[in-house]
Amino acid sequence: MSGSPRSDHPPIRLTRRGRAVLVAFAATVTLILLWLNVGSGAFAGSRESHGGPARPSETVVVEPGETLWDIASAADPGSDPRLVVESIIDLNGLAGDPTVHPGQELRLPSS
Repeated sequence: MSGSPRSDHPPIRLTRRGRAVLVAFAATVTLILLWLNVGSGAFAGSRESHGGPARPSETVVVEPGETLWDIASAADPGSDPRLVVESIIDLNGLAGDPTVHPGQELRLPSS
């Protein structure tokens, strides 16, 4: 059949590199769409709360001789101080050096 459209053009064939480019493009588009839909919650370690208005966190000024453990125990006496210390470290970006100094202002986790 010389008049059929299939005989005029050879079938499209992708090389290995062409398939890799096509898959990478599709993956990139998918990731961008996910990021646009989910927003900052898509990042690992994101601790944003989407369940209502954000409560302002309380701050405290470190007194001489005071430790993170003391501050955590006073901030939330009913919970495990280890978890509160970890939250204070995360909130204040103290992961590299969790040493506190007198006069330093720390944000406390809202309970």
